[in-house]
Amino acid sequence: MWLAAIQLVSGRRWQDNREQIAAELALLPSERPLLVLLPENFALFGERQGYLDGAETIGEGPIQRQLAEWARDYGIWLVAGAMPTTIAGSDHIHTSTLVFDPSGERKGHYHKIHLFDVDVADNHGRYRESETFSPGEEPVLVDSPFGPLGLSICYDLRFPELYRGLARAGARVLLVPAAFTAVTGEAHWEPLLRARAIENQCYLVAANQGGTHETGRQTWGHSMVIDPWGRVLASLDSGRGTVLAPLDPGLMDELQRTMPVLGHARLL
Repeated sequence: MWLAAIQLVSGRRWQDNREQIAAELALLPSERPLLVLLPENFALFGERQGYLDGAETIGEGPIQRQLAEWARDYGIWLVAGAMPTTIAGSDHIHTSTLVFDPSGERKGHYHKIHLFDVDVADNHGRYRESETFSPGEEPVLVDSPFGPLGLSICYDLRFPELYRGLARAGARVLLVPAAFTAVTGEAHWEPLLRARAIENQCYLVAANQGGTHETGRQTWGHSMVIDPWGRVLASLDSGRGTVLAPLDPGLMDELQRTMPVLGHARLL
């Protein structure tokens, strides 16, 4: 079993981003089963109107058709990090993760719960996702050969209660697609990722954007795969590329047997 994260430097146009993703998928190893995670904003990385114009209804649209085709053609579990999806009757949209199995069937989706309304000391300065997006309401697990997948997106990473809830519900692999800024990423990205893996005794796959984008925004990169002991198994500092590492189910079982953290938790 293999876990992979594709790191991108996405732009405003889906057609250009599609070429970046296709180039990385073509380099995947032949071993299966393989889970591949794309970052947040893999399809569109721009400003408010671009997200509104490019948003698709869940189950419809050219971006989702391409994702299903890739999953089927490569025989992979493809987790489409986060893309804009419509909300009926609303002038806001969701940012959503979609999970496709090797047959190209969509097995589940998750709407980002925590929105990034923050001021950051970078060249963008002011981030207000709530001006464009509405938050999701429900945590999501998706069954897979790797074990249940716990879904999250970017800013969710700062809220450990979400991941503890996913772990208590049976998650074995935590997924974190992101577009973490360079400033916040340098300070907090890896410590938070390793903490979420350690405290929940899960594998964690994090796919980040990694460079300077058309909009001038700078993202941190450092996509990585982390094991349940908190060891970084694979990482990529910046630019486009793919990180890959094996999943050992026995390691999770052994840790949960010898150090049953979830069973010891007393504050529920």
